[in-house]
Amino acid sequence: MMGVILLKLMKFIMEMLMDKGKLYLVATPIGNLGDITYRAVEILKSVDVIAAEDTRQTLKLLNYLNIKKSMFSYHRHNEDFKVEKIMEFLEEGKDVAIVTDAGTPGISDPGEVAVKEAIERNIEIIPIPGACALINALIVSGLNTKEFSFFGFLPINNKNRKIKLDEIEREEKTVILYEAPHRILETLVDLKNILGNRYVVVAKELTKLHETFYRGNIDEVINLIGSPKGEFIIMIDGKIVDKKEIFKNMTLEEHYKYYEDQGVDKKEIIKKIAKDLNVAKNEIYQKFI
Repeated sequence: MMGVILLKLMKFIMEMLMDKGKLYLVATPIGNLGDITYRAVEILKSVDVIAAEDTRQTLKLLNYLNIKKSMFSYHRHNEDFKVEKIMEFLEEGKDVAIVTDAGTPGISDPGEVAVKEAIERNIEIIPIPGACALINALIVSGLNTKEFSFFGFLPINNKNRKIKLDEIEREEKTVILYEAPHRILETLVDLKNILGNRYVVVAKELTKLHETFYRGNIDEVINLIGSPKGEFIIMIDGKIVDKKEIFKNMTLEEHYKYYEDQGVDKKEIIKKIAKDLNVAKNEIYQKFI
């Protein structure tokens, strides 16, 4: 009995002493292979194994970089059980890189499940930055870049899709969506039905030969796209809200909380309320002391 306990104790100590591998989330080009970073290349060369969304796509990149490396598939349909394979490699002290077909792992692509599991096991996680389609599209959109909301791909299920569209309709920040070519026109029509003919910017085939940006109201953009080909990013101008109408029906306490919830400090809240109500700051200040 003591022997069994001793063996288990020794095994536990050995596991604790064994250096665990590192998990790298490596961003890859979203079209132009020249966008790969020097650091990403070095990591892909140095890791023991690569978990790839599509091994065929990643093989093209590795061949371009003249890298030969062991790979296995890790995509959204097998993510929940293939994550254990990643953890086994890491627990054995092997370094693993997660890559997707294009862009940054975990952003509408596999990666999140592995990261959560690695955190639970106290495994070091290292992001290797690079291309991210939504950021590259946003910075040339001409829309508000200070605040934005990313919704990924809209649900296909009608009920869930309507819920998400209603949420987007209320959003005051710039909204960013990904969409496939066979659904882009349908999605734009759905957006118009819920949001109205709002101003949008649609990016197609970012960093590739036929990179294109379509700007205008939804009807105009639908006509410009014509027969859709390639991958699309939809960026929607945030909803313009008449805050005077909102504040008119608020108590001062509700008005104060409106700004407080946004992280505005007390002095600035007093100024904002006074401006909103077109009254002197002292008048508002007296009500909160």
